[in-house]
Amino acid sequence: MKDRLLSLDVFRGATIASMILVNNPGSSAVYAQLEHAEWHGWTFTDTVFPFFLWMVGLSMTLSFARRVERGDDKRKLFLHVLRRAALIFTLGLLLGGFPFYSSDRWRIPGVLQRIAVCYVIAASIFLWTRLRGQAAWNVFFLVLYVLLMNGNYEKETNFARYVDNLLLRGHMWSHTKTWDPEGVISTLPAISTALFGVLTGHLLRSRIEPAAKTAWLLVGGNVLLGMGLILDVWIAINKNLWTTSYAGFMAGLASIVFGICYWIVDVQGWTWWTKPFAIFGMNAIVIYALSGVLDGLLLVIKPGGVSLHTIVYTRVFAPLARPVNASLLFAISFVLVCYAAAYLMYRRKWFVRI
Repeated sequence: MKDRLLSLDVFRGATIASMILVNNPGSSAVYAQLEHAEWHGWTFTDTVFPFFLWMVGLSMTLSFARRVERGDDKRKLFLHVLRRAALIFTLGLLLGGFPFYSSDRWRIPGVLQRIAVCYVIAASIFLWTRLRGQAAWNVFFLVLYVLLMNGNYEKETNFARYVDNLLLRGHMWSHTKTWDPEGVISTLPAISTALFGVLTGHLLRSRIEPAAKTAWLLVGGNVLLGMGLILDVWIAINKNLWTTSYAGFMAGLASIVFGICYWIVDVQGWTWWTKPFAIFGMNAIVIYALSGVLDGLLLVIKPGGVSLHTIVYTRVFAPLARPVNASLLFAISFVLVCYAAAYLMYRRKWFVRI
């Protein structure tokens, strides 16, 4: 296998671009697929975060396996993991409080915080277990979560909500206040999402032919997809709770999408379209953080008492199309602004490995 998979950069970049797109609509008028499912079920938006976590696990395997094989000290590798995770977690905390940093309602959980926690735990499992152990830990987290939830996945009475309200009261997502979509208990199956990526990384490092790897990515993905749909009968696919069915279903979908990308880009060599996505993927965490800062500034800068976000949307985009399309045009333009920053970093060879 090549030292670096272009398809992985493309997959990562497309995921970050999608994350920025769905997070930054111009108004409340949004296409249904660009919003999270209200509770049970899933939309395009609900695929973005698990795709990124899955990719974190896959990337970890490709990176760490070579170092372990050449005899690098595992304790030093783990210290590297801890430093990197601490930086990601801190960055997430800073974004969660931006721009006012009110101590009584500063959000503690978040997307970057969950990535950091899953990264540390998945990395420790990877460094000190073999393939069977990693698969066993994956199943353990999924089963433990089912046992803890005890069959209750209702919004107001489930166990995850109870724990969030107990441990994080006043420091959760402002839209919910009594539970958090990146809460404590639902992080358990999110770790499994990263471990599914770890297991996929072993496949990509194997010596089988690229065409066979592609086939296994697609077959394995469809198996997980089917298992998620079967489990959905008893355990609803639910992003907010990151249910076991959701974790399996999204890992399967990620495997299928990446498998297609791998076949097109790295096997067939059709790369003419990949550069913008690869550029996004080379500084993914930094660009995601930048998008959060930019969004916050647009909302808090209020010339004449009206937010800059509202001014730009109503004066530039609202006259161009009906509300739902004007909102989408704003979001696309926001992605393009972030891409301009990513392109500048690429041209200057600034690659921030967070």
